[in-house]
Amino acid sequence: MAHSTRSDADPDAANLAADMQSLFPKFEPSRREAVLTTLATGFALATQPVAAETTITTDTQGLKAGEVQIDAADRKIPAYRANPATGGPFPVVLVVQEIFGVHEHIKDVCRRLAKAGYLAIAPEMYVRQGDVSNLKSIDEIRAVVAKVPDAQVMSDLDAAVAYTATSNGDVARLAITGFCWGGRITWLYAAHNPKVKAGVAWYGRLVGEASALTPKHPVDVAEDLKAPVLGLYGGADQGIPLDTVATMRAACEKAGKTCEIVAFKDAPHAFHADYRPSYRAEPAREGWSRLLDWLKRHGIS
Repeated sequence: MAHSTRSDADPDAANLAADMQSLFPKFEPSRREAVLTTLATGFALATQPVAAETTITTDTQGLKAGEVQIDAADRKIPAYRANPATGGPFPVVLVVQEIFGVHEHIKDVCRRLAKAGYLAIAPEMYVRQGDVSNLKSIDEIRAVVAKVPDAQVMSDLDAAVAYTATSNGDVARLAITGFCWGGRITWLYAAHNPKVKAGVAWYGRLVGEASALTPKHPVDVAEDLKAPVLGLYGGADQGIPLDTVATMRAACEKAGKTCEIVAFKDAPHAFHADYRPSYRAEPAREGWSRLLDWLKRHGIS
């Protein structure tokens, strides 16, 4: 499958950018939302207390890492970016946040990828709808996230790709990975952008009811996948039943797509989240090793 380098002149991206305001006028930021222009510091409040004994902290030695601003279709959005300090252009990995937003764990994932030679970038996906970092409960967070349209997310990820194309990224070698909420988005973006060469979805929801903001779910876009996708799931995930994993696997096979879906026995949801009680070291390490191998196997190195 041939892939060309993305540029700001991409007509599809330009058309979507031009249509964002007319498609979604509700995206006009409120006075409260207008101040949400920076990323969260530390870990999201709803994830406290952090499991310090298992939390992985990746340093920035040898890296260029920190917050950047991306020109999205209707406004600037903050993102965390990390890549090796010298060399390039680097293969690009989009990192899509958990439901908790771009907090310290997602930033650390970007640094881990940078240590492996990638330019990793994690744009904050909820800035128009609200700041979830200081919300105390998962129910409060879900109320904000429920307002985030898939079309907005696809457009913002396109903007992140365009940013990396002018910031020492080689978007001819483009991949995406995401966790929890971002796992579902990984499947959708692999169907959305023909420039993607590989995807790795961590325990993202696979099926669901269609709505105006979320018209399709991964099982609905299996036949539209533009890139090979590796799915990493927990065999004991109470929120993503194994029968839905089997349904997704069958949908990919029927569509003739290159997908590999692994269900780690006894692993719960969020088994990679080392700062939470759900963390399981062995499947997390194996999953990360599989991620790196999948990227290299499909030309993202």
